[in-house]
Amino acid sequence: MIVFRDRMARGRSRTGWLDSRHTFSFADYEDPAQMGFRALRVINEDRVIPGAGFPTHRHRDMDILTYVLAGALEHKDSLGNGAVIRPGEVQRMSAGTGIMHSEFNASTVEPVHFLQIWIIPDRVGLPPSYEQKVFPIEERRGKLRRVAAPDGRDGAVTVHQDAHLFVANLESGEGIAHEIDRGRGVWLQLARGIIALNGTEMREGDGAAIEGEPSVAIEADTDAELLLFDLG
Repeated sequence: MIVFRDRMARGRSRTGWLDSRHTFSFADYEDPAQMGFRALRVINEDRVIPGAGFPTHRHRDMDILTYVLAGALEHKDSLGNGAVIRPGEVQRMSAGTGIMHSEFNASTVEPVHFLQIWIIPDRVGLPPSYEQKVFPIEERRGKLRRVAAPDGRDGAVTVHQDAHLFVANLESGEGIAHEIDRGRGVWLQLARGIIALNGTEMREGDGAAIEGEPSVAIEADTDAELLLFDLG
């Protein structure tokens, strides 16, 4: 079964500096029917104007992934980490027992466009930790590249949950497939372009929950970028 999540049905938060779309319930957007998918709790698509961002705030007991689509995002946290995240990189911050951090647009002239993803860890009280890795376009072009996994396999960042995140960049006309083991579920989030998922069109910002299917087939109608979560 595939249940599609239309981009226009997402929640939205807008301020003078932030335009955020919420696939699942988040902050002031509450929908009891959209509380996440398995351990995947949040997918926020954020656009932040130049020089602005999220001031220092606290998280705990959540694995947070950041995936930049355009621009650059500057990160600082209470562990002493300071880094700039750019397209092709994945940041993983495990909040664990508690972490303070800030995220700002690293540019004073260009906006930043990124996805913030929350995954519920398999246990609470973990020590907070941080990781950031680069995944060159050559590794993502025309295929699914694993970028997050519970054991850090294939050079992925490590998450504390039975969750695997793959990313792919497809050219118009390209197709890929993903086999789904019995009992697992897949969430597909389309970051850019137009694709067909098992024959049904999806456009930028659309999502899909997939359960009870042996596999999915993805065909790109335009150049496209997607994230695929394979969840226990």
